Amino acid sequence: MSYCFFLRLCYNGLNNAQLLPGIAALQGRALLARCPLAMQETMGGTQCSDKAARATNGRPYMCSRFEKEKWSVRMRIVVVGLGKVGRALTAQLTAENNDIVVIDQNPDLIEDIVNIYDVRGLVGNGGCYDVQKEAFEDGADLLIATTSSDESNILACLVAKKLGTQHTIARIRNPEYEKQLRFMRDDLGLSMFVNPEKATAREIARVLRFPSAIKREQFCRQRFELIEYRLADDNPLVGLQLSDLYRNIRVKILICAVARGSETIIPTGMFTLRAGDKIYLTASARDLESFFRKLNLFKAKASNVMIVGASRMTYYLVKELQDIQKRVTVIDSDAARCQEMSEKFPGVLVIHGDGADAELLSEERITDMDAFVALTGLDETNIILAMYASQINSCKVVAKINRESFAELAAAKGMVDSVVSTASVTSESIAMYVRAMQNSFESENIKTLHRLVSGRVEALEFNVAPGLPFIGVPLKDLTLRKGLLVAGIVRRNGQTVIPSGNDALQEGDDVVIVTTDTTLHSLRDIVK
Repeated sequence: MSYCFFLRLCYNGLNNAQLLPGIAALQGRALLARCPLAMQETMGGTQCSDKAARATNGRPYMCSRFEKEKWSVRMRIVVVGLGKVGRALTAQLTAENNDIVVIDQNPDLIEDIVNIYDVRGLVGNGGCYDVQKEAFEDGADLLIATTSSDESNILACLVAKKLGTQHTIARIRNPEYEKQLRFMRDDLGLSMFVNPEKATAREIARVLRFPSAIKREQFCRQRFELIEYRLADDNPLVGLQLSDLYRNIRVKILICAVARGSETIIPTGMFTLRAGDKIYLTASARDLESFFRKLNLFKAKASNVMIVGASRMTYYLVKELQDIQKRVTVIDSDAARCQEMSEKFPGVLVIHGDGADAELLSEERITDMDAFVALTGLDETNIILAMYASQINSCKVVAKINRESFAELAAAKGMVDSVVSTASVTSESIAMYVRAMQNSFESENIKTLHRLVSGRVEALEFNVAPGLPFIGVPLKDLTLRKGLLVAGIVRRNGQTVIPSGNDALQEGDDVVIVTTDTTLHSLRDIVK
């Protein structure tokens, strides 16, 4: 048996429970042309059809072209499992105006989330045919299975396919399933797989390759990079106006976003940097290295790495680090996990002991390490271990912190050098897939998406498709939307460009857009 919860909100004079049947009627299979409100052009705006007007108590809904496009990509999405990843996804997808149904066997979790977000909730087994049928009778556009069980996630996706759901995403964590992913995609019809631990391990490995950065993201087939960096009091960039940056440093980089306290800024050339600012820089990997070398702030790649916690994430991280020939020490208090880790990685030094024991850390030469990574199962322990490592060694320090409030506090106060979260990494990769689906009727799909400043800013990579109205137009002649910056261009020949006002987008370019609009779907929408 399943139970359905509805969040009741005032919307156009109706509460949500009254409005839902009207919306559902407008989202049938007959409207797969991505126009769920059957909108009709009228007098410079867009007016809903009579059916849509009846759903809003007879009042026509007027909206701009941009609003119409946002409505036109509204998707029916089912999220199965309300753990950290499921909740993070629900928050992101509801913010993007999708029709969401969440399924979980815990009624308290369901009741909690429908009181926070505009979603429908079903209590039941997400792998059950009847429960999914109650969510969307003829199948959804997308089902995302994020429960703690790989098998339950796979079953939920298979049932969704039978119901007519077009796309399915499964959270798969077990390393034993790695070799079967092609079979699951080709023969079972699953669209995408997400391994939160593996994705987070890769993010940690990227930072360890460039320890000067708090966070490091890559675009355009790794030709273009974006890093996060905090300005200390004695940093030579403090007090510098951005228009003077190239004149002083003589390296082509762009500061595309700044987090100053609770304020998020897309800066202009008149902006002046201050101590404590968290800045986001874009450039090629070579130029970023040159930039930090000229500031005497460059840190070489970490060669000796200590990891506390022999978790599944540690398995993936050690695998990444061994591939790039790093010396790794792993400490864990669980003898069975230590035995398993030593058998899988004979070249790794595995210590059975308490990673929070200062004497043990000293014996294992923490002071000689280039990097320290805290990956225990407790956020509080990871924060304390990271703070301790920072006090006794100036090495690169990374901590896994899943609880959002703890992560924001640790990052804002500089308590931990680099913070990673499985929920944010996973929701980021799935959000990129969803945006590409929503934009599938156009050719300039989102190729890469990364979130910055605790999700308040997004960096997106697009391909410049034929027919874009501003191809060849200098950027200085475009009226870009507020809070948006063209951060980088990679030409078809591989040349990386930090754009000035005289540069223009050309057909076939890959372009990186940084924006505070976290619902941007199309490259066409960067102009007013």
